[in-house]
Formats: sequence, C-alpha cells, structure tokens
Amino acid sequence: MKKIVQTVFLTLFFQSVKAQQNTILIIADDVSPDYFSFSPDAKDTAITPNINTLAANGIRFIRAWANPVCSPTRASMFSGRYPFRTGVGTVITNNMSAQLDTSEMTIAKLLKYYAPVQYNTGCVGKWHITAPIPPKYLHPNKMGYNFYSGNLSGALPDFYSYPRVTNGVIDTVTLYATTQTVNDAIGWMDTMNTSKPFFLWLAFNAPHFPYHKPPDSLITNTGLSGTPADILAQPKEYFKAMIEAMDTEIGRLFQYLNTNNLMDSTNIIFIGDNGNEQDVAQVTPFQAKATLYDYGVHVPFIISGPAVVNPNRESDALVSTTDLFATIAELCGFNNWLNFIPANKLPVDAKSILPIIKNQTTVIRDWNFTEQFATPTTVKDGKTIRNLNYQLLRFDNGIEKMYNMITDTLELNNLLAGNLTAIEISNYHSLCDTLSALVGTSNCTSLSINEADENVNSLVTVSNPFTGNLFIHADADLKNATVSLMDVTGWVIEKWEVNLVKNNSTSLKLSTEIPQGIYFLNVKTSTQNFSIKLMHE
Repeated sequence: MKKIVQTVFLTLFFQSVKAQQNTILIIADDVSPDYFSFSPDAKDTAITPNINTLAANGIRFIRAWANPVCSPTRASMFSGRYPFRTGVGTVITNNMSAQLDTSEMTIAKLLKYYAPVQYNTGCVGKWHITAPIPPKYLHPNKMGYNFYSGNLSGALPDFYSYPRVTNGVIDTVTLYATTQTVNDAIGWMDTMNTSKPFFLWLAFNAPHFPYHKPPDSLITNTGLSGTPADILAQPKEYFKAMIEAMDTEIGRLFQYLNTNNLMDSTNIIFIGDNGNEQDVAQVTPFQAKATLYDYGVHVPFIISGPAVVNPNRESDALVSTTDLFATIAELCGFNNWLNFIPANKLPVDAKSILPIIKNQTTVIRDWNFTEQFATPTTVKDGKTIRNLNYQLLRFDNGIEKMYNMITDTLELNNLLAGNLTAIEISNYHSLCDTLSALVGTSNCTSLSINEADENVNSLVTVSNPFTGNLFIHADADLKNATVSLMDVTGWVIEKWEVNLVKNNSTSLKLSTEIPQGIYFLNVKTSTQNFSIKLMHE
C-alpha cells in the first residue's frame, strides 16, 4: 500500500509541474575549472561523468567569476547585489562578522511569495551566510525557504560526523555528508507541495577541506589509504576523490529526476563558489582562493536543461555568480522581478544570462567585477574588474596591477610596472573609470605614453582619420608584419599580413562596417611592436 501511495503521489506531482520549469542550483565548494575535463583550463582532472554530461547538454561559461571566498559569493547570488552593498565581504566566522540581513530581497523570497507561479523553495547543504549560533538556526527559513537542512558554518569538522540544522532543529549526522546532502534533497522533493514547481539550492561541502577518503562505493581510486599522513602527502588525490564522490551523488540525483519524469522540466546550474585552495592549486598557488587574481575567482559554470537553446555550447561571455539571481528568476518565468525589489535594496547588480541561454545574444556586459574586504583590512582586500582582454586589480592598500588576460593568463607580468602602449593605457582608464563609477570612488592614475614609445613608430604612416578602408605607407621596409585593427578594449576587429618595401603603400580592406570612434592600429614585426591611435569618421 505504501508503494502504491508513493507512486500515485509522484504521478500527481509530475502532472502538476511538467508544464512549469523547475530549477536546481548545484554549488561545489572551493574548486576551479582546471579539475574538470570539459574546461579549456583542464589539467589533472577528476572523474566526473555526470557533470560532464550536464556540460555536454548545456552551455559552458568559460570566463565566469565568483568572489574570492564563499560567504560573499553566496550572499551575492542570493541577493543579486555586490558585497559592497550587502556588507558581506569576507568569510563569516562568528556573530561579529557581517552577515546577510533578513531584510534583503532574496531569490527564494521572490519565487516563494511574488512569482506569477509561486514556487516550492528548498535549500540543502552548506549555508554560510550567517553565523552558526542558535538564534540563527531559522535564518534560511526566514530568507524564503520552505525547507532547509544542512550546516550553517563554512566547513564541516568531519565529513562523517557533523552538526545539521533542519528547519531550526539541530542534530548530529554520521552519514557521509555528500550522500546526506543528496538524501535531504530527494527527501524534500518527495514531500513538497505537489501543486507548485520547485527551486532547489543544493550546496555541497565537497571538495572543501577537511580532505579525506570518501566511501569506496562513490570513487574509482579505492586504493587510497585515507591516513592523515597520506592525505598530507598527496592532497590532490583526495581532493579529486571528493569531487568524484560528489559527481556520483549528483548522478543519483539525476537518476531520481529521470525516474520521476522531472529531468526534462528541470533546468540545472552547476557552479563553484571560488577558486582552489593553495594546497590543491594546479597553477600559481599564491593567486588561488582568497585572492583577487583570476585563478582565485574563476569558477566552473554550467547551465543545462529545457531552457537552453542549441546545447553543447561554450560561451566566453563575462558572467558572474551574482548574475544567477536575475537568471534564476527569469528561468522560473518571473520576468518583471525588478518591480518587487524594495527601493532601499536597489540597485540590483545581477544581469540575466537568459538571452545567452536562449542563444539570442553572446554578451550581457562589457566587464566583470568582484571584491573582498574584511575588518580589519588585509593586504589581499580590494576590488577588481576585467574586460575581455585586461584585468585591473585595485587593492585597498593603494597598490594597483593590470594584466593582459589573452597573452598572460597566469597574470605574471604586471603591465603597470612598465611602459604602457596606447591600447593598454586606454584599457586602464576604461576599467578604472568603470570601477570608480560602480563603487563611488575616483582613484585612477593619470597615465601617458612614455616619450620614447611615442617615437618608436619609424615604420609606417597611416591615414588618420579614416572613413573606409585603411591606407598604410611604409616609411621603411616593412617585412613580415602583422597589422591588427583593435577597438579601445583591445578586441581585434581585423588582422592583415603586410610586406612592403620603403615608400610603398597598400590599402587594408575592412570586411565589415565599424562605428565611428577611436581605434588602434597595432603593428608587429620581428623587432618592433607599437600601436597608433586612429579616429574613424
């Protein structure tokens, strides 16, 4: 009889939500894209067949940013607002830490109370946007969740024994945490209100430390000893095992969705909340988690499901985990969500990625921003902004750095430490001005091209201003030169290979129309590399 009732229950549930798209947000804790084989940054990767399938059936965002540490990332996703607006700028460690206030309009509140079709809202796993003290045990429920079960703190003391809060009531769990998280998610879906679609925030503690050996049934490398000495000697192997165990349990969740005819009506998002810890970093450990460098904030980011048009795509759009606030709202059919944000909680920084998901555009913004700050401040605190080609870091101690993200992906050559080209100066001012306007400060340095650099061009004369094609005249022999026309962000519009003898000229034809404005012509030979500022009329 119990099985019959359960079957009828699930049938009714499917019939009630099949026309409405559900959303599941899966968060992996402390992992960069380089541990996943679907990423262009892949190095020594974990075994993740289920997440790989998600990537193949969805859209992969290869330039996604989070915050340097987890609490600000989660608070920004939840509210759609940057840390300098919410006050949550670093890891929440105790009740004195800045925490996300219950007055924020959260994605769970929007979907539960204000969406055209009101949603069931569930959250399982790691919370970490409030302190784990008894008066805060109902914090997730006050933030809009019908159901919460998980740990409020940042790290578990032990993946095999840890405190769990379920709708305000605390107990101790001894089942492997990654397994328990999926059990709680499935248990909630089995008992939720069947007349509504659902939104599930599923936040794993894995692969965050403490590193350990997962149960043999969840991993391939069962030969790991699991001793403290072995974990200390090869943390990456245990880190990869924890990722694989998470993937195995994600597979069990997918099986549940398939069995109950929910997979085809559910959009699934998979992200990380910040980069790798130093001890498992695969490149530049000093730029890993808790830093503003790209490696500290670059995270895996996949969206898969019925909303994705033309799946198995890769996007280089500048997107942020903060954007998930607006994106989830619109995935759930709530297009006018902005009308329900209280005036004192504006502006909302999140931009919906739905137009990219629908294959209607490739860009939603020209820059990406992230930050961290603590009290008292540390040398790592600051703000950073990037466009497609350059990243500017402004630390709270006054130090600034800028990197070319195309030619210097490891960010080892600080451009501000040397003489800048015209394109680099233009990008500095563009990024710094945008950052200043965003956060309400003005700390940009006045930069100019070094006089020696101004005279480096002894090779060519170019028509300036130009109205159609470019005409280039060789003032000296110009052999095997690469000539590129770029916009002010450094984006290459056209590229030509040029061979001219002295006093000869040629026309560089444009294959597409370009708007009026400022451009740069970059000329590169075996001995020189310089840029000429141009005006297109």
